[in-house]
Amino acid sequence: MLTIDAQRFMARHESLAKWGATGKGGVNRPALSADETGARRELLDWARKRDFVCCVDPIGNLFVRRQGSSANALPIRMGSHLDSQMPGGNYDGVYGVLAAFEVLETLEDNAFAVDAPLELVIWNNEEGCRFPPTTMGSAVHGGSLSLDQALSAVDREGINVGQALERSLPALGSLTPVDLGSPCSGYIEAHIEQGPVLEALGLSVGVVSGIQGIAQFVFEVEGEEAHAGTTPRDKRKDALREAINLVEELASAIEHDDDVRFTVGKFEVAPGAINTVPAKVVFTLDLRHPNSEELARLIQVVLAMCSSPRRICGVQCRQVLNSPPVQFDAAVTALIADSCAKAGIETMTLPSGATHDAKHMAELCPSGMIFIPCRDGISHSDREHASAPDMIQGANILLASVVRLADLKHERV
Repeated sequence: MLTIDAQRFMARHESLAKWGATGKGGVNRPALSADETGARRELLDWARKRDFVCCVDPIGNLFVRRQGSSANALPIRMGSHLDSQMPGGNYDGVYGVLAAFEVLETLEDNAFAVDAPLELVIWNNEEGCRFPPTTMGSAVHGGSLSLDQALSAVDREGINVGQALERSLPALGSLTPVDLGSPCSGYIEAHIEQGPVLEALGLSVGVVSGIQGIAQFVFEVEGEEAHAGTTPRDKRKDALREAINLVEELASAIEHDDDVRFTVGKFEVAPGAINTVPAKVVFTLDLRHPNSEELARLIQVVLAMCSSPRRICGVQCRQVLNSPPVQFDAAVTALIADSCAKAGIETMTLPSGATHDAKHMAELCPSGMIFIPCRDGISHSDREHASAPDMIQGANILLASVVRLADLKHERV
């Protein structure tokens, strides 16, 4: 049975871990930063040494191609992302990139002929923590987010994605341009689970059935600055008090069942002086649900509550992401499960609570995902960790699944 080079795979992981290393086991590698650009360049250098073709699309997604034997076959893709939270873990995203690259290298080492080209995709700005929204690169490539909207997204320093790309791309060397939405025949993404299920059951691999829906909002609450010692309560337009009340009201109205995920992840107060009544608060809401109808209803609840005339401060609510739930292709999930069975690996089918680039690829082609466990289900943290045996096991299942997917595509041709 064909297997990956485990020693090389783990060495590659250790090498990329230096880019943005926090010293606590994690990385701080936001999209299009110098560290993420360095990690991208290092992987492209490895690819060029293997004579793989390196490409880029207009939003900065990178494609590393191992050519197939058929000139007419559409590519089969694998991939994930190299950007992290600020800070984040050293397995989220990078594991799937390196597993896919190891698949390409293993097939090349063994002169394994495949009709279809096989491509690793390194998606741009999956995390969305520097430039909202999340899964930006794959959303633009898949057509659910406009290129202009993505390029105009700004970070806290006022730098937009277009400017960041202009700074980053020249450092990556020569790249062949590819179009947005370029056709492909299948996609499989390997990723850490970012939850506790697989570890609790003692399983090394999970087959992902689909991804729950997500809506993200940015709120701006406008009050008035005033002196903390002289302004009576009934004369204040305290933006912080208004924002806190709004968060509590939203949570009370929305968190009515165990399937709801409600997270206020950012809260910025201005002017931020100890003796001044806050005049402005900006906060975010990440809202998730596995049912598309219920998610749509909750979105309307959020928008209605923000427009309430009872508020003493002005409230503006901007929805920056609306990503409905998706179910992965039944044939692809069955193929992954069968690859586990043939390898003698016990597995299970489970949904993903986190969103991933595979969600947008599912709109373009038959898609699926492979999960491996992470310790204590922790992710987006320096403490994020996946064991070497699980990483290797998951990469071998990715290899087997992609080879089988390529064979099936060949049979259909």
